[in-house]
Amino acid sequence: MTQSPLIEQFTNAGQGHVFQFFGTLSTEEQESLLAEAAEIDLQEIATLHRTLVAGAEAEHQDFSGLEPAPYIAHPSQVGNSASWDEARQAGEAALRNGSVAAFVVAGGQGTRLGYDKPKGLYPVTPIRQKSLFQVFAEKVRGAENTYETTIPWFIMTSHVNHQDTVDFFESNQHFGLKSEQVHFFRQGRMPAIDTSGKILLSSKSSIAMSPDGHGGSLRALVRSGATQVMEENNIEVLSYFQVDNPLIKVIDPAFIGFHLQNQAGMSSKMIPKAYAEEKVGVFCTQGNKTLVIEYSDLPEDLMHATDEFGQLKFLSGSIAIHVLSRDFIIQMGGGDASAPSLPLHRANKKIPTIDADGNAVSPAEPNGIKFEMFVFDALPFSDHTVTIETQRESDFSPVKNAEGLDSPKTCRDDQMKEFASWLENVGAKVATDNNGVPLNSIEVSPLFGYDANSFATSWSQLANKPDLTESIDL
Repeated sequence: MTQSPLIEQFTNAGQGHVFQFFGTLSTEEQESLLAEAAEIDLQEIATLHRTLVAGAEAEHQDFSGLEPAPYIAHPSQVGNSASWDEARQAGEAALRNGSVAAFVVAGGQGTRLGYDKPKGLYPVTPIRQKSLFQVFAEKVRGAENTYETTIPWFIMTSHVNHQDTVDFFESNQHFGLKSEQVHFFRQGRMPAIDTSGKILLSSKSSIAMSPDGHGGSLRALVRSGATQVMEENNIEVLSYFQVDNPLIKVIDPAFIGFHLQNQAGMSSKMIPKAYAEEKVGVFCTQGNKTLVIEYSDLPEDLMHATDEFGQLKFLSGSIAIHVLSRDFIIQMGGGDASAPSLPLHRANKKIPTIDADGNAVSPAEPNGIKFEMFVFDALPFSDHTVTIETQRESDFSPVKNAEGLDSPKTCRDDQMKEFASWLENVGAKVATDNNGVPLNSIEVSPLFGYDANSFATSWSQLANKPDLTESIDL
C-alpha cells in the first residue's frame, strides 16, 4: 500500500484507515477510491477539524452593529426611473459588446419533488411542460436575439448528475444554443468527518463525499478553467442564478448596468420579505461591509424589529440572484493566492458509513460533520457592492417542494400570472380567479417574449391576436 504516494500521504496525516480495505478491492474500485482521495486537501481537513470542530474557534456569529443594508428601490415602488433607465442602457451596451455570460448552479437532484433526475430536467411550464433547463436556454436565446450577441452559458453540475445533464442537453441539441457556448463543469466535493477528525467511508471503496455548497461555485469556476474561458472571450461579468427558479430574469440589463456603474465585485437582488419569519436570508451591513445573515441565524429580536412606520427593519430578503465580476471570481475562487478565501461552515449530519469491519451503519442520530461554503459569504470581501430591489412576481418563484409553498403548482400559477400581466399591458383582457391566476392556461415561450418589453414587441407584430377565451400557447 505504501507504494502509492497518495496512500502514504493519508497515512502520514492519520487518515490511513481510508485505505484499510484497499487490498480487497478490484482494480476498478481501487482506482475510484484513489480518484476520490485525490480530491481531498488533507491540510484543509485538519484545519477545519481544529477550528470548527475541536477548538474554541468553532463558528460564532457576531451580530454587533448590524444594520439593514441599503438597496436601490424598484421604479414600481419609490425608485428613480431615470437612474434605472441609465442602468439598463449600460447593461444593454455590455450585452451588445459580448461581455456578459450566464451561470446556473445546477448540482441538485429533484429528490424533494419526488423526481429521481437532475432538477434541471424537471418539467415546469403550464402547457408545454418545458424543463427548467429549456426555459433558461430559451431566455438566453431571447436575450441574444434582442441584443444581437452571443451569451456563453456556464452550468455547474455535480458528480451525481453531471453525465445525465450533459446527455440531456446533447439529446435536445442544446435547445438551439451552439454547443460551444454551453460549458459544463462539476462542483467540488468535501469529505465528511467524525468528531475526532477521521474521514468517513460510505463503503469499503468510497469516501463519504458531499458537494461543497453553492459557495464552492466560485472556486469551481476557477479550477475548471471557466474563468480562463471568460478571459479568452472578453467576458467581464457573470449573471448567477440557481436552477430551481424558472421565473428569473436570466439576463437583466438594468441589474448588469447597476453592477457596472458601481464597479462592483458582486451585486445582488433583494425582495421585501413577505413576513418576519420568511425563510430567506437578510441583507445587512456591519461596519462598511455588506453581508447576508441566514434566516435561521438572525436573532428573533432583529427578525421582528420594525421601523417608525411599522415596516420590518430587516426587510431585504436574499433570493440567490447575483452578478459577479470575473476578476472578483478569480480572487475569491483561489485564482489569486494572496486573496482571502470563502469560509467553510460545518453541519452536523446523519451520514451512512461503515464500521471498522466494513459493515454498513445507518445512524439514527448525527454521527458526522459536512462542510460547505455559501456564495453570499463573498459579499464582505467585495470593495464595492450594490443591492437592487426586484419584484417577486416577475423574478422569483422557485420549485422546491412537491406540494404547498414553492411547489410546481405555485410556480405554474406564478408563471401564468406574469404572462397575464404582459397581455394586460398590451391591452388584452384576461379572466382570472380571485388570486389573479388566469382561468384558462397561458404559456409564453421566452423566444416570443422573455420579459414585458420583448413580449410587447412580438405582440405588436402579430397579424391575428389569439383568442383569450381558451388556453393559449405563444
